[in-house]
Amino acid sequence: MRTKPLCVILGGFIVQNAALLSVPKIIAGSNAIETLGKEIVGIGRKPLLIIGSGSIKQNGTLDRLTAGLGENYALFENVPSDPDIETVNAGLTVYRTSDCDCIVAAGGGSVLDAAKAIGLLAANAGKITDYEFTPPKYKCPPIVAIPTTAGTGSEVTKWSIITDPVLKKKMAIGHEYLMPAMVVLDPILTISMPREVTAATGMDALTHAIEAFISDKATPLSELWSLKAISMLTKNILTATYNPTDIHARTEMLLGQMYAGVAFNNSSVALVHAMSRPLGAYYGIPHGEANAMLLATVLEFNRLACTDRYKPIAEAVGIRTENKDRDYIAKSLVSYVAELFSALPLKNKLRQFEVSVDDIPKMAKDAYVNASARVNPRKALESEVISIYKSIY
Repeated sequence: MRTKPLCVILGGFIVQNAALLSVPKIIAGSNAIETLGKEIVGIGRKPLLIIGSGSIKQNGTLDRLTAGLGENYALFENVPSDPDIETVNAGLTVYRTSDCDCIVAAGGGSVLDAAKAIGLLAANAGKITDYEFTPPKYKCPPIVAIPTTAGTGSEVTKWSIITDPVLKKKMAIGHEYLMPAMVVLDPILTISMPREVTAATGMDALTHAIEAFISDKATPLSELWSLKAISMLTKNILTATYNPTDIHARTEMLLGQMYAGVAFNNSSVALVHAMSRPLGAYYGIPHGEANAMLLATVLEFNRLACTDRYKPIAEAVGIRTENKDRDYIAKSLVSYVAELFSALPLKNKLRQFEVSVDDIPKMAKDAYVNASARVNPRKALESEVISIYKSIY
Protein backbone atom coordinates (compact mmCIF):
# COMPACT_ATOMS: atom_id res chain seq x y z
CA MET A 1 0.00 0.00 0.00
CA ARG A 2 1.46 3.36 -1.01
CA THR A 3 1.80 5.94 1.75
CA LYS A 4 -0.04 9.26 1.75
CA PRO A 5 1.81 11.68 -0.56
CA LEU A 6 4.03 14.39 0.87
CA CYS A 7 3.79 17.57 -1.20
CA VAL A 8 6.98 19.55 -1.76
CA ILE A 9 7.41 22.63 -3.94
CA LEU A 10 10.30 22.38 -6.37
CA GLY A 11 10.95 25.15 -8.88
CA GLY A 12 7.39 26.41 -8.63
CA PHE A 13 5.84 22.97 -9.21
CA ILE A 14 4.15 20.82 -6.59
CA VAL A 15 5.77 17.38 -6.52
CA GLN A 16 4.51 14.53 -4.39
CA ASN A 17 6.91 12.41 -2.32
CA ALA A 18 9.78 14.58 -3.46
CA ALA A 19 12.42 13.82 -0.83
CA LEU A 20 15.60 12.53 -2.51
CA LEU A 21 18.56 11.07 -0.66
CA SER A 22 21.86 11.23 -2.55
CA VAL A 23 25.61 11.50 -2.02
CA PRO A 24 27.09 15.03 -1.85
CA LYS A 25 29.55 14.72 -4.73
CA ILE A 26 29.85 12.54 -7.83
CA ILE A 27 32.78 12.79 -10.25
CA ALA A 28 32.17 10.93 -13.51
CA GLY A 29 34.05 10.41 -16.76
CA SER A 30 36.92 8.54 -18.36
CA ASN A 31 40.03 8.76 -16.16
CA ALA A 32 38.03 10.40 -13.37
CA ILE A 33 40.19 8.39 -10.97
CA GLU A 34 43.03 10.82 -11.72
CA THR A 35 41.24 13.40 -9.54
CA LEU A 36 41.54 11.24 -6.43
CA GLY A 37 44.76 12.79 -5.16
CA LYS A 38 43.34 16.29 -5.29
CA GLU A 39 39.98 15.33 -3.81
CA ILE A 40 41.28 13.24 -0.91
CA VAL A 41 43.07 16.27 0.56
CA GLY A 42 39.78 17.77 1.65
CA ILE A 43 38.36 14.50 2.95
CA GLY A 44 40.86 13.07 5.40
CA ARG A 45 44.41 12.79 6.65
CA LYS A 46 45.00 9.05 6.24
CA PRO A 47 42.65 6.75 4.33
CA LEU A 48 42.13 3.04 4.67
CA LEU A 49 42.22 1.76 1.09
CA ILE A 50 39.88 -1.22 0.73
CA ILE A 51 40.04 -3.51 -2.30
CA GLY A 52 38.98 -7.01 -3.27
CA SER A 53 41.00 -9.98 -4.43
CA GLY A 54 40.31 -9.83 -8.17
CA SER A 55 42.00 -8.10 -11.05
CA ILE A 56 42.50 -4.71 -9.44
CA LYS A 57 46.22 -5.41 -9.00
CA GLN A 58 46.81 -7.01 -12.38
CA ASN A 59 45.04 -4.36 -14.47
CA GLY A 60 46.92 -1.42 -12.98
CA THR A 61 44.00 0.08 -11.05
CA LEU A 62 45.70 -0.34 -7.69
CA ASP A 63 48.78 1.51 -8.95
CA ARG A 64 46.60 4.37 -10.16
CA LEU A 65 44.86 4.53 -6.80
CA THR A 66 48.01 4.56 -4.72
CA ALA A 67 49.60 7.15 -7.00
CA GLY A 68 46.80 9.50 -6.04
CA LEU A 69 46.98 8.67 -2.35
CA GLY A 70 50.74 8.97 -1.95
CA GLU A 71 52.41 7.00 0.84
CA ASN A 72 50.16 7.87 3.78
CA TYR A 73 47.50 5.18 3.61
CA ALA A 74 46.74 1.72 5.01
CA LEU A 75 45.64 -1.21 2.87
CA PHE A 76 42.92 -3.75 3.57
CA GLU A 77 42.66 -6.22 0.70
CA ASN A 78 41.09 -9.50 -0.37
CA VAL A 79 37.52 -8.60 0.53
CA PRO A 80 35.50 -11.66 -0.60
CA SER A 81 32.53 -11.60 -2.95
CA ASP A 82 30.17 -11.96 0.01
CA PRO A 83 31.71 -9.98 2.88
CA ASP A 84 30.82 -11.44 6.24
CA ILE A 85 31.13 -10.47 9.89
CA GLU A 86 34.76 -11.63 10.02
CA THR A 87 35.63 -9.46 7.01
CA VAL A 88 34.17 -6.38 8.71
CA ASN A 89 36.00 -7.06 11.97
CA ALA A 90 39.31 -7.60 10.19
CA GLY A 91 38.96 -4.35 8.26
CA LEU A 92 38.01 -2.46 11.40
CA THR A 93 41.16 -3.71 13.12
CA VAL A 94 43.33 -2.37 10.28
CA TYR A 95 41.47 0.95 10.32
CA ARG A 96 42.00 1.46 14.05
CA THR A 97 45.57 0.18 14.38
CA SER A 98 46.63 2.28 11.38
CA ASP A 99 45.10 5.45 12.81
CA CYS A 100 42.97 6.11 9.73
CA ASP A 101 40.34 8.83 9.56
CA CYS A 102 38.65 8.12 6.21
CA ILE A 103 38.10 5.29 3.73
CA VAL A 104 38.71 4.83 0.01
CA ALA A 105 36.95 1.76 -1.37
CA ALA A 106 37.58 0.54 -4.92
CA GLY A 107 35.89 -2.57 -6.23
CA GLY A 108 32.52 -4.18 -6.78
CA GLY A 109 29.52 -3.96 -4.51
CA SER A 110 31.04 -6.34 -1.98
CA VAL A 111 34.01 -4.05 -1.41
CA LEU A 112 31.80 -0.98 -1.13
CA ASP A 113 29.41 -2.74 1.26
CA ALA A 114 32.33 -3.89 3.42
CA ALA A 115 33.68 -0.34 3.49
CA LYS A 116 30.39 1.04 4.75
CA ALA A 117 30.12 -1.62 7.44
CA ILE A 118 33.71 -0.99 8.55
CA GLY A 119 33.01 2.74 8.63
CA LEU A 120 29.88 2.15 10.68
CA LEU A 121 31.83 0.33 13.39
CA ALA A 122 34.68 2.83 13.21
CA ALA A 123 32.22 5.48 14.38
CA ASN A 124 29.94 3.41 16.60
CA ALA A 125 30.41 0.88 19.39
CA GLY A 126 29.35 -2.75 19.30
CA LYS A 127 29.14 -5.44 16.63
CA ILE A 128 27.85 -5.18 13.08
CA THR A 129 24.93 -7.46 14.01
CA ASP A 130 23.77 -4.78 16.45
CA TYR A 131 22.84 -2.53 13.54
CA GLU A 132 20.66 -4.81 11.44
CA PHE A 133 17.57 -3.34 13.10
CA THR A 134 19.01 -0.51 15.22
CA PRO A 135 20.15 2.79 13.68
CA PRO A 136 23.67 4.04 14.41
CA LYS A 137 24.19 7.11 16.58
CA TYR A 138 27.11 8.50 14.59
CA LYS A 139 27.93 9.04 10.94
CA CYS A 140 30.63 6.96 9.25
CA PRO A 141 34.00 8.58 8.61
CA PRO A 142 34.16 10.01 5.07
CA ILE A 143 34.05 7.28 2.41
CA VAL A 144 35.17 7.68 -1.21
CA ALA A 145 33.44 4.97 -3.25
CA ILE A 146 34.97 3.92 -6.58
CA PRO A 147 32.99 1.14 -8.29
CA THR A 148 34.89 -1.10 -10.69
CA THR A 149 31.78 -3.03 -11.75
CA ALA A 150 28.55 -1.67 -13.20
CA GLY A 151 25.81 -3.24 -11.18
CA THR A 152 25.23 -2.79 -7.46
CA GLY A 153 24.86 1.00 -7.19
CA SER A 154 26.25 0.62 -3.65
CA GLU A 155 28.30 3.78 -4.10
CA VAL A 156 25.15 5.92 -3.88
CA THR A 157 23.10 3.98 -1.34
CA LYS A 158 22.65 3.78 2.41
CA TRP A 159 22.76 -0.02 2.34
CA SER A 160 25.44 -2.52 3.27
CA ILE A 161 24.80 -6.25 2.78
CA ILE A 162 26.83 -8.38 5.18
CA THR A 163 26.61 -12.17 5.51
CA ASP A 164 26.10 -13.89 8.82
CA PRO A 165 27.56 -17.35 8.03
CA VAL A 166 26.28 -18.91 11.25
CA LEU A 167 22.65 -17.97 10.66
CA LYS A 168 23.05 -18.33 6.88
CA LYS A 169 21.52 -14.96 6.19
CA LYS A 170 22.44 -11.72 4.51
CA MET A 171 21.88 -8.76 6.78
CA ALA A 172 20.64 -5.60 5.06
CA ILE A 173 22.05 -2.80 7.20
CA GLY A 174 20.75 0.56 6.11
CA HIS A 175 20.98 4.15 7.30
CA GLU A 176 21.87 7.43 5.65
CA TYR A 177 24.89 7.68 7.97
CA LEU A 178 26.48 4.93 5.83
CA MET A 179 26.34 6.90 2.59
CA PRO A 180 29.67 7.80 0.98
CA ALA A 181 30.91 11.37 0.97
CA MET A 182 32.12 11.16 -2.61
CA VAL A 183 31.77 8.86 -5.61
CA VAL A 184 34.19 8.46 -8.53
CA LEU A 185 32.70 6.87 -11.66
CA ASP A 186 35.41 5.95 -14.15
CA PRO A 187 34.24 3.65 -16.97
CA ILE A 188 37.84 2.77 -17.82
CA LEU A 189 37.96 0.77 -14.59
CA THR A 190 35.13 -1.50 -15.79
CA ILE A 191 36.67 -2.55 -19.12
CA SER A 192 38.56 -5.48 -17.60
CA MET A 193 35.40 -7.11 -16.21
CA PRO A 194 34.88 -10.62 -17.64
CA ARG A 195 31.79 -10.86 -19.81
CA GLU A 196 29.96 -13.03 -17.26
CA VAL A 197 30.53 -10.42 -14.57
CA THR A 198 29.46 -7.64 -16.93
CA ALA A 199 26.25 -9.52 -17.68
CA ALA A 200 25.49 -10.44 -14.07
CA THR A 201 26.16 -7.00 -12.65
CA GLY A 202 24.19 -5.41 -15.47
CA MET A 203 21.18 -7.61 -14.70
CA ASP A 204 21.60 -6.77 -11.03
CA ALA A 205 21.32 -3.08 -11.89
CA LEU A 206 18.31 -3.68 -14.13
CA THR A 207 16.63 -5.55 -11.28
CA HIS A 208 17.28 -2.61 -8.96
CA ALA A 209 15.73 -0.20 -11.42
CA ILE A 210 12.64 -2.29 -12.17
CA GLU A 211 11.96 -3.26 -8.57
CA ALA A 212 12.41 0.33 -7.41
CA PHE A 213 9.77 1.37 -9.95
CA ILE A 214 7.14 -1.23 -8.99
CA SER A 215 7.81 -1.23 -5.24
CA ASP A 216 5.12 0.01 -2.87
CA LYS A 217 7.71 2.58 -1.74
CA ALA A 218 8.24 4.15 -5.17
CA THR A 219 7.90 7.93 -5.39
CA PRO A 220 7.60 10.30 -8.37
CA LEU A 221 11.29 11.21 -8.04
CA SER A 222 12.57 7.66 -7.61
CA GLU A 223 10.52 6.68 -10.68
CA LEU A 224 12.42 9.18 -12.84
CA TRP A 225 15.74 7.62 -11.89
CA SER A 226 14.33 4.12 -12.40
CA LEU A 227 13.10 4.73 -15.93
CA LYS A 228 16.30 6.46 -17.02
CA ALA A 229 18.32 3.56 -15.63
CA ILE A 230 16.13 0.95 -17.33
CA SER A 231 16.53 2.67 -20.70
CA MET A 232 20.32 3.03 -20.43
CA LEU A 233 20.95 -0.47 -19.11
CA THR A 234 18.81 -2.38 -21.60
CA LYS A 235 20.24 -0.45 -24.54
CA ASN A 236 23.85 -1.18 -23.59
CA ILE A 237 24.15 -4.43 -21.65
CA LEU A 238 24.64 -6.69 -24.68
CA THR A 239 27.24 -4.39 -26.22
CA ALA A 240 29.14 -4.05 -22.95
CA THR A 241 29.05 -7.83 -22.48
CA TYR A 242 30.20 -8.88 -25.95
CA ASN A 243 32.25 -5.83 -26.96
CA PRO A 244 33.94 -4.95 -23.65
CA THR A 245 36.16 -2.17 -24.97
CA ASP A 246 33.20 -0.12 -26.21
CA ILE A 247 33.69 2.87 -23.92
CA HIS A 248 30.31 4.39 -24.73
CA ALA A 249 28.50 1.23 -23.62
CA ARG A 250 30.69 0.97 -20.53
CA THR A 251 29.95 4.59 -19.64
CA GLU A 252 26.21 4.15 -20.11
CA MET A 253 26.21 1.00 -17.99
CA LEU A 254 28.18 2.67 -15.19
CA LEU A 255 25.89 5.70 -15.15
CA GLY A 256 22.78 3.56 -15.55
CA GLN A 257 23.62 1.37 -12.57
CA MET A 258 24.26 4.50 -10.51
CA TYR A 259 20.84 5.88 -11.48
CA ALA A 260 19.33 2.54 -10.46
CA GLY A 261 21.12 2.85 -7.12
CA VAL A 262 19.65 6.30 -6.52
CA ALA A 263 16.23 4.89 -7.45
CA PHE A 264 16.17 1.98 -5.01
CA ASN A 265 17.90 4.03 -2.32
CA ASN A 266 14.84 6.28 -2.39
CA SER A 267 12.33 3.49 -2.97
CA SER A 268 13.23 -0.14 -2.29
CA VAL A 269 13.88 -3.45 -3.93
CA ALA A 270 11.24 -6.19 -3.75
CA LEU A 271 10.62 -9.92 -4.12
CA VAL A 272 13.51 -10.71 -6.48
CA HIS A 273 15.96 -9.48 -3.86
CA ALA A 274 14.12 -11.18 -1.02
CA MET A 275 14.58 -14.46 -2.91
CA SER A 276 18.12 -13.89 -4.16
CA ARG A 277 19.61 -13.20 -0.72
CA PRO A 278 19.06 -16.77 0.58
CA LEU A 279 20.65 -18.12 -2.59
CA GLY A 280 23.77 -16.15 -1.73
CA ALA A 281 23.68 -16.98 1.97
CA TYR A 282 23.13 -20.73 1.50
CA TYR A 283 25.12 -21.38 -1.67
CA GLY A 284 27.28 -18.35 -2.38
CA ILE A 285 25.52 -17.68 -5.69
CA PRO A 286 26.70 -14.26 -6.89
CA HIS A 287 24.01 -11.69 -6.21
CA GLY A 288 23.70 -10.50 -9.81
CA GLU A 289 23.37 -14.03 -11.15
CA ALA A 290 20.68 -14.86 -8.59
CA ASN A 291 18.72 -11.73 -9.50
CA ALA A 292 19.11 -12.45 -13.21
CA MET A 293 17.66 -15.96 -12.84
CA LEU A 294 14.67 -14.70 -10.88
CA LEU A 295 13.77 -11.42 -12.60
CA ALA A 296 11.56 -12.55 -15.50
CA THR A 297 9.81 -15.20 -13.41
CA VAL A 298 9.00 -12.74 -10.63
CA LEU A 299 7.85 -10.16 -13.18
CA GLU A 300 5.38 -12.75 -14.46
CA PHE A 301 4.25 -13.47 -10.90
CA ASN A 302 3.67 -9.73 -10.33
CA ARG A 303 2.09 -9.05 -13.71
CA LEU A 304 -1.60 -9.09 -12.80
CA ALA A 305 -0.98 -7.02 -9.69
CA CYS A 306 0.75 -4.14 -11.46
CA THR A 307 -0.14 -4.32 -15.16
CA ASP A 308 -0.42 -0.54 -15.46
CA ARG A 309 3.01 -0.09 -13.84
CA TYR A 310 4.61 -2.18 -16.57
CA LYS A 311 3.69 0.22 -19.39
CA PRO A 312 6.30 2.93 -18.58
CA ILE A 313 8.93 0.21 -18.15
CA ALA A 314 7.97 -1.32 -21.51
CA GLU A 315 8.31 2.07 -23.16
CA ALA A 316 11.71 2.60 -21.51
CA VAL A 317 13.06 -0.61 -23.06
CA GLY A 318 11.69 0.31 -26.48
CA ILE A 319 8.50 -1.76 -26.69
CA ARG A 320 5.84 -0.05 -28.81
CA THR A 321 2.74 0.50 -26.71
CA GLU A 322 0.46 2.63 -28.86
CA ASN A 323 -2.88 0.97 -29.60
CA LYS A 324 -1.92 -2.02 -27.44
CA ASP A 325 -3.92 -3.15 -24.43
CA ARG A 326 -2.27 -3.27 -21.05
CA ASP A 327 -2.20 -7.09 -20.85
CA TYR A 328 -0.35 -7.31 -24.16
CA ILE A 329 2.14 -4.68 -22.99
CA ALA A 330 2.76 -6.40 -19.67
CA LYS A 331 3.26 -9.80 -21.29
CA SER A 332 5.58 -8.23 -23.86
CA LEU A 333 7.72 -6.78 -21.08
CA VAL A 334 8.04 -10.13 -19.32
CA SER A 335 9.02 -11.76 -22.63
CA TYR A 336 11.54 -9.00 -23.35
CA VAL A 337 13.30 -9.49 -20.01
CA ALA A 338 13.33 -13.28 -20.44
CA GLU A 339 14.83 -12.97 -23.93
CA LEU A 340 17.43 -10.47 -22.76
CA PHE A 341 18.50 -12.84 -19.99
CA SER A 342 18.71 -15.76 -22.44
CA ALA A 343 21.01 -13.70 -24.68
CA LEU A 344 23.55 -13.31 -21.87
CA PRO A 345 26.28 -15.83 -20.91
CA LEU A 346 24.72 -16.70 -17.55
CA LYS A 347 23.48 -19.88 -15.91
CA ASN A 348 19.69 -20.09 -15.88
CA LYS A 349 18.88 -22.90 -13.43
CA LEU A 350 19.47 -23.34 -9.70
CA ARG A 351 20.66 -26.91 -10.23
CA GLN A 352 23.61 -25.52 -12.21
CA PHE A 353 24.79 -24.07 -8.89
CA GLU A 354 24.28 -27.43 -7.14
CA VAL A 355 21.38 -26.10 -5.08
CA SER A 356 19.65 -28.88 -3.18
CA VAL A 357 15.89 -29.03 -3.69
CA ASP A 358 15.64 -29.95 -0.01
CA ASP A 359 16.83 -26.46 0.94
CA ILE A 360 14.15 -24.67 -1.09
CA PRO A 361 11.55 -24.61 1.73
CA LYS A 362 14.11 -23.11 4.15
CA MET A 363 15.19 -20.48 1.63
CA ALA A 364 11.55 -19.72 0.84
CA LYS A 365 10.83 -19.13 4.50
CA ASP A 366 13.76 -16.70 4.73
CA ALA A 367 12.59 -14.89 1.60
CA TYR A 368 8.97 -14.77 2.76
CA VAL A 369 9.84 -12.94 6.00
CA ASN A 370 12.33 -10.60 4.31
CA ALA A 371 11.35 -6.93 4.41
CA SER A 372 11.79 -6.59 0.65
CA ALA A 373 9.02 -9.13 0.06
CA ARG A 374 6.59 -7.01 2.05
CA VAL A 375 6.82 -4.09 -0.40
CA ASN A 376 6.43 -6.25 -3.49
CA PRO A 377 3.34 -5.21 -5.49
CA ARG A 378 1.93 -8.73 -5.13
CA LYS A 379 2.31 -10.20 -1.68
CA ALA A 380 3.61 -13.73 -2.11
CA LEU A 381 2.59 -16.62 0.08
CA GLU A 382 5.41 -18.82 1.34
CA SER A 383 4.07 -21.63 -0.87
CA GLU A 384 4.24 -19.29 -3.89
CA VAL A 385 7.85 -18.46 -3.13
CA ILE A 386 8.59 -22.18 -3.08
CA SER A 387 6.89 -22.53 -6.48
CA ILE A 388 8.97 -19.70 -7.96
CA TYR A 389 12.20 -21.30 -6.74
CA LYS A 390 11.14 -24.67 -8.16
CA SER A 391 10.22 -23.09 -11.52
CA ILE A 392 13.86 -22.09 -12.05
CA TYR A 393 15.36 -25.22 -10.51
